[in-house]
Amino acid sequence: MALGKYSRVDGRRQSSSYCSTLTIVGFVALCLVGVWMMTSSSVVPVQNEELSSQEESKTEVKQEVPETQPRQFEDNPGDLPEDATKGDTNNNASTSHDEGNSDAQENQKSNEQATENNTQENQEEQSGDKKDESIDASQTEDGNNRKDDTQSGDSKEEDGKSKPEDEETKPESGDGNSDGKEGTGDNSDALDSEKKSESGDNSGEAKEGDKANGQIEEKAEENQEQSVTDEKTDAQNKDKNTNEVFPDGNQAEILKEATSQAGSFPTQAAESKKEKEAQQSSGSKGGNANGYSWKVCNTTAGPDYIPCLDNLKAIMKLRSRKHYEHRERHCPEEAPTCLVPLPKGYRKPIEWPTSREKIWYYNVPHTLLAEIKGHQNWVKVSGEYLSFPGGGTQFKHGALHYIDTTQEALPDIAWGKRTRVILDVGCGVASFGGYLFDRGVLTMSFAPKDEHEAQVQFALERGIPAISAVMGSQRLPFPGRVFDVVHCARCRVPWHEEGGKLLLELNRVLRPGGYFVWSATPVYRKDAESVGIWKAMSALTEKMCWKLVVINNDTVDETSSAIFLKPTSNECYEKRPANEPPMCKESDDPNAAWSVPLEACLHKVPVDASERGSNWPELWPVRAEKPPYWLQNSQVGVYGKAAPEDFTADYEHWKRVVSKSYLKGMGINWSAVRNVMDMRAIYGGFAAALKDLNVWVMNVVSVESADTLPIIYERGLFGIYHDWCESFSTYPRTYDLLHADHIFSKVKKRCNIVTVFAEVDRILRPEGKLIVRDDVETINEVENMAKSLQWEVRMTFSKNNEGLLCVEKSMWRPTEVEKVESAFI
Repeated sequence: MALGKYSRVDGRRQSSSYCSTLTIVGFVALCLVGVWMMTSSSVVPVQNEELSSQEESKTEVKQEVPETQPRQFEDNPGDLPEDATKGDTNNNASTSHDEGNSDAQENQKSNEQATENNTQENQEEQSGDKKDESIDASQTEDGNNRKDDTQSGDSKEEDGKSKPEDEETKPESGDGNSDGKEGTGDNSDALDSEKKSESGDNSGEAKEGDKANGQIEEKAEENQEQSVTDEKTDAQNKDKNTNEVFPDGNQAEILKEATSQAGSFPTQAAESKKEKEAQQSSGSKGGNANGYSWKVCNTTAGPDYIPCLDNLKAIMKLRSRKHYEHRERHCPEEAPTCLVPLPKGYRKPIEWPTSREKIWYYNVPHTLLAEIKGHQNWVKVSGEYLSFPGGGTQFKHGALHYIDTTQEALPDIAWGKRTRVILDVGCGVASFGGYLFDRGVLTMSFAPKDEHEAQVQFALERGIPAISAVMGSQRLPFPGRVFDVVHCARCRVPWHEEGGKLLLELNRVLRPGGYFVWSATPVYRKDAESVGIWKAMSALTEKMCWKLVVINNDTVDETSSAIFLKPTSNECYEKRPANEPPMCKESDDPNAAWSVPLEACLHKVPVDASERGSNWPELWPVRAEKPPYWLQNSQVGVYGKAAPEDFTADYEHWKRVVSKSYLKGMGINWSAVRNVMDMRAIYGGFAAALKDLNVWVMNVVSVESADTLPIIYERGLFGIYHDWCESFSTYPRTYDLLHADHIFSKVKKRCNIVTVFAEVDRILRPEGKLIVRDDVETINEVENMAKSLQWEVRMTFSKNNEGLLCVEKSMWRPTEVEKVESAFI
């Protein structure tokens, strides 16, 4: 029985073994056929599977990322640039194509997966390594892997909430490295392996893992190619931005200042015989790592020091002060290199338009004007502020009331359209000009320094254009026939004396067809002195051929203003019974204005259609963009083209530079910028490009450069002549932003660049910005000086030996003091 039993058992074993062998062989064959069919048939459908899994995985990725992570790391095509979305689609297509070319490898891997579990785990770890390495570049693919794992039986509900999964996600969103190695490391590999060993279906996991492995390898290559493409694109974009700052091609000549010329325009240097000799170059000064040693100026004027107006030694030597010679410019032989101290308690100025109403008291700590003129609503002391009621002697009910009643009396004055640029003589605290901004009008206000304590300084601190100047023995620093209106409210200028010399100076700068608005007591008061002045003024204006258009009697303010019109032809001059005031000589250039003595004579009105002044400019704002009618193609512009073409090219250049670079690329808060100076204005293109901002620009034309200032006025902007080897006629801490386009390299040929930079420091407000465009050598000099003053370098850039620099002034002042001998008696 036992033997039989064992015989039966042996027989069954043989039979079952044979059957089992056949079954296994058949099963294996079926598996191979099945695997072959699955792999071969899945080449095309895998795209659809991946696309659908991508859509589902987007939600999963968002859920897995902790709420504390930034939104930009979400896998949301809406948050990505267009080229990033296209990159994902290309990667999916290329992955499917590569899988179709590697069917044999997939079959071999499937056999190894069915027989060798250890090999499966090793392959899974390798897949995890490569997934970590490309994790930043393939977030969408990673989402597909998670989806596939969920379909193969992993308990992703637990794994998705587990700590290892969170730790794997954070480097993905936090590091932003293209290879992901630093963000994941070996710990992520171990955690990934540990998760997979705990899940149930290792076989299914291995298949999906290997497939993901092949996809991720190809995707990593694709991402490397995409990275190279992105770098090229970034380089192209950088070059594009660079070209906006330093344009190539047709615009390149605008920056090549070495090729600029006077063209058909004369220079103011012909009128200035006081040429400065070249001073020592800005070599090492010692005492500073950058080679410069700075000291604080010790002067009688203290924080309000203006070198060319506070030269007390020169003023004391004047033989006469009858014509206010002591208020005119008397520059020291050597421009100072010391720094003007800050007033005690100085703070960042109040921004416009609030500054029009009040300023910090300690920024301009002067109260004499408030004591003298307080009852006339000029300025009042209100705690830590100085307030400006907006009135004045002539504006009892506010400047806007006065401005509007003037236009009601004379509609042709058309504020902000026909009338754009005004000269305000004896401006006081410049409330008239400050409120004309509301009517689209620019006002050049001026008054002598200390005539009424700090009046111009008040105006500038308020954010209103003004300069320290006087109508004395010399012409005003403006070209002839440029102002649309000249205004004088309550001014006590003796217009009728000395043959009307001062009023004739106003006639020189007033545009033919322009108005002179005279709001003064002789117009409406009936006392003997006022009546006498009115008769003398009436006689003088009649001889000058000025026509009294209207007397505006303001019953509210109980004042009156007389408005005169300058003629547009020479007919009246020719019919005068006597040549009084005399006509100027034919050789007398009305545009010559730099240190030219005043003469009591009349300049003829231009009548030729090609002459400036024969016609009124275009209405504002068209005049800002259109070349003046009197610029001829026969004239050569500053940059070598025909003058009208030169004008247009310059404007297009500055519009591009301002919009692409200055407004966006320098980190300047333009809402905090009010007072701007273009130190080398040429055609005024920079100012015109800023015309829509709430700023005003003082355009400075060097006396050594082409005289293009008339063009600037013609386009509805304003400016002044100046020599940067001397100090500017303004108070310290005047401007929020200075723009220096190739000015330092030109000036250093004639004088010490250190003195020029000391002047920049004087007129720039703390935290104000200086933008310099120049050759690289000069840029380096300026940058070193700025650093020696502890200014912050905001941006520096160079290309083709041209440089761009933006620096911000600090509050720093040196401890050493230097006595300025010319500022003491």
